[in-house]
Amino acid sequence: MHLKIRRLLAVVFIGAVVLTGCGRAAGNTTGETTGLSEISDSEFNIVTSFYPVYIATINITRDIPGVTVKNMTKPQTGCLHDYSLMPDDLKTLEKADAFIVNGAGMEAFLDSVIKQQKNLKIVEASSGIKLLKDDNGVDNPHVWVGISNAVTYVNNIASQLSVLDTAHADGYKANAAAYVQKLEILKKDMHSAIDGLKTRDIITFHEAFPYFAQEFNLRIAAVIEREPGSEPTPKELGDMIDMIGKSEIKALFAEPQYSSKAANAIARETGAKVYELDPVVTGDMSADAYDAYIDAMELNKKTLQEALK
Repeated sequence: MHLKIRRLLAVVFIGAVVLTGCGRAAGNTTGETTGLSEISDSEFNIVTSFYPVYIATINITRDIPGVTVKNMTKPQTGCLHDYSLMPDDLKTLEKADAFIVNGAGMEAFLDSVIKQQKNLKIVEASSGIKLLKDDNGVDNPHVWVGISNAVTYVNNIASQLSVLDTAHADGYKANAAAYVQKLEILKKDMHSAIDGLKTRDIITFHEAFPYFAQEFNLRIAAVIEREPGSEPTPKELGDMIDMIGKSEIKALFAEPQYSSKAANAIARETGAKVYELDPVVTGDMSADAYDAYIDAMELNKKTLQEALK
């Protein structure tokens, strides 16, 4: 084992790198975490940080011989703000030729990895995407939930991989172009379905949907739990119930990865109905999961059509 890896393992055993934010997902996960194949002695080994990066990457590397993709985090992991780096993660990264991350502050452990793994090639999928700020002025990292950003995401990964792995550059670029075409069709279809909806105000579960709202000209009137797992205070619940009562909002949007307890409590008091919007942070990780992002967005489209009609 390399000296740098041994040092980093020691750091992890002394105290795990604890992150803050989105929390652990409770469901909507199937399949293995290793993607198309285990890390091996193939020509080029790629590790992805979490689910949306993984789905984009397996499309870009699809059917390219000698390239493997492994997702680092376990299936139950949602957003990585709350993720504690594990010793096994470091063993996985030791064998990686490239580590593809979301960036934009999502992987708060990244600086620690870079300091110890100075030769590890990092690919940031969110590079160049204009970031939105939360109420505290902090960058919102959930860029992939906006489909236009997902297109940039894919192009960024393919472009950076092509530089790091020139032997497969043509394959990366061709696959990325094919996947981007599917995303553009998805975006056009969703705009056709959503742009004409009369209701534009939505109440979401946490801060995963600002880019989605920006994409489809929706207004997030309130957020039920800005940090999943941190229940709203009685005052916050009361204020939200009062706001809904004075508005025409009839739909609340929880997420399949988290409890809808708070949303259901508000619904009981207001008569609003609870629906699910999927930020695509967990899902199928089998070898045929290429369309997982597209399928989830199609379901989101149908949900919005029903909720905002």
